[in-house]
Amino acid sequence: MEVFTKNKKLGAALMDERVCQQRFGTIMAKKLKIRVGELRAAESLATFWPPRSPPERCHELKGDRRGTFSIDLNHPYRLLFKPNEDDPPQDRSNEQEHWASINKIELIKIEDTHG
Repeated sequence: MEVFTKNKKLGAALMDERVCQQRFGTIMAKKLKIRVGELRAAESLATFWPPRSPPERCHELKGDRRGTFSIDLNHPYRLLFKPNEDDPPQDRSNEQEHWASINKIELIKIEDTHG
């Protein structure tokens, strides 16, 4: 899957392991490297489709954050990303099919979405 970020601080952290460790700490930096690697290695977001998701627990957020996805890092933090879709489907009744169509994502930020 194609993974990119427009967030300069996050992009710098992903490019330089030392910067990542300074910004997020050693444990978070390791988790971030693992998750980004898993996302890049996947053919599409369908690889993370629930119930196949654990331990990543990838899911789409709800409410005003619909369209943003979240994946576990180091509790309680999650990596947030949005699909970069040229032609997003109007009919989203088949979510599994929608996830399978997502092969480009933009990493947005790291956040505690529950706090």
